[in-house]
Amino acid sequence: MLATLGYGDAIGHEVLGIQRVLRAAGYCSDIFVETVDPRLESLTRDYRELVDASSPDNLLLHHFSIGSKASRTAYALPDRMALIYHNITPPEYFAAVHRTLARQCFRGRREIHAYIDRCDLALGDSEFNRQDLASLGFPRTAVLPVVPDLTHLDDPADWFVARQFDDDWTNILFVGRVIGNKKIEDLIRIFHAYQSFNPRSRLLIVGVFSVFERYFAALTHMVQALQLNNVHFVGHVSDAELVAYYEAADLFLCASEHEGFCVPLVEAFYKQIPVLAYAATAVPATMDGAGVLFDDKRPGHVAAIMEAILSDPDLQDDIVEGQLAAVDRLQAKDFDGTLLRFVEQILRAPRQGSCRVAFDFWHQFDASEELEEIRMYRPGAFKALPER
Repeated sequence: MLATLGYGDAIGHEVLGIQRVLRAAGYCSDIFVETVDPRLESLTRDYRELVDASSPDNLLLHHFSIGSKASRTAYALPDRMALIYHNITPPEYFAAVHRTLARQCFRGRREIHAYIDRCDLALGDSEFNRQDLASLGFPRTAVLPVVPDLTHLDDPADWFVARQFDDDWTNILFVGRVIGNKKIEDLIRIFHAYQSFNPRSRLLIVGVFSVFERYFAALTHMVQALQLNNVHFVGHVSDAELVAYYEAADLFLCASEHEGFCVPLVEAFYKQIPVLAYAATAVPATMDGAGVLFDDKRPGHVAAIMEAILSDPDLQDDIVEGQLAAVDRLQAKDFDGTLLRFVEQILRAPRQGSCRVAFDFWHQFDASEELEEIRMYRPGAFKALPER
């Protein structure tokens, strides 16, 4: 169960990977979602269908990252539960640019406390996330490590992207959603400072921005105000295009202030691109002693580090060598075996969690479903209803 299954994002890859492992081990496994990318819809079921499929004999793997109706429904069901925690971005990163997402994050940080006594085991997908669970008061925590599938990065690069950007210019790359916690504005400021070292350079920002229009508008205004001509907001890309951007990149730069893991760092390691990243939240643990970390965001300071790396081929080789060793350590982790051991451990142990909901919870659930049906199929009638 999860709030939303996105195409090409880290949580989506993990969910599909978990299903693959469980089915290979002989378990029945379905994915229930509140919202889903149309390209993945055939792989999922609506979260409301779980109400009928629910049973005390089931083990519900509940992926938690934001507050949602799916989350609240999962809490109320009789299934045994393991919580898989992807961390919750602090809502203040979105308050000024995406109020709905800010509200969902706020509710998520409030709702997660209800699961302390509800779940049999709480799993972080990184040690940073496990520590967050422990600090919240979860008594039984462990790490289900993220071991990204990197095989899609071995495919041929998109020739059109390669022709555009794989040249004698220096390409600074960031991969990730264009969203507040990623601090794209800091990337732009740093790149502006780096232009004094190397005006023949580009900043390539690869990731969806269409959902966060206000933030994107503020960023484009900043680019114009700084008179930067070589900042490219690429948007969502195919695997072949992503490979082309990685292969054209000379440096991967990350200024994000909140990450639960950050898969693109590992992708950049794998594609042998030197990584320079801000040492915040889970980033140092993900980099595992490889790459280069900075903890001072002054643009001139970071730009000087960039220049030191990009002007020294031997240093780049040393960085890449360390990064490849980190990828080897990560890929040596037994994700399949770890997951199955956790599942078997929960199923063998006495049940820990139990749900306690208001007496009229399911009445409200049914009423909410009726309202949703009116909203979808009779929008005029829905707008005529009183707000309360």
